Amino acid sequence: MDWTLEVVVVPVSDLGRAIAFYRDQVGFHLDHDTKNEHMHVAQLTPPGSGCSIVVGSLPGQNAMAAGSLHGVQLVVADAAAARDELVGRGVECSEIQVIDPRDGGTFFGFSDPDGNSWAVQQIAARADRPLIPHDARGRFGEDLVP
Repeated sequence: MDWTLEVVVVPVSDLGRAIAFYRDQVGFHLDHDTKNEHMHVAQLTPPGSGCSIVVGSLPGQNAMAAGSLHGVQLVVADAAAARDELVGRGVECSEIQVIDPRDGGTFFGFSDPDGNSWAVQQIAARADRPLIPHDARGRFGEDLVP
């Protein structure tokens, strides 16, 4: 039986600010922004990922304090290029640290406006062998992004 991680709830204090940060500064795709009389939630997905984040006002989100999520890790093929991209979009990032010279041992981090913190790990092998092949990504909504 497969057990896939597909959504991580990120507790935020201001949904509009969170959407703008993750979409415009970090570069996640906005899959949907849904509002009705009971809730307001948005789902965003990092490019190439099968796992999304959800921000909003569902009961599970309201049970966590804004900024209390720590230790979630993103993976990129080139940490320096990823860091430069984020810094270029106004995201404050830590310096790159090489914990181990082998592939997978290079990291940097950043936080969202509420203080939720993210680690970014470099796995250079992903450049040639992405986790989700490019020709299969449309099923994750990337072909729907304007």
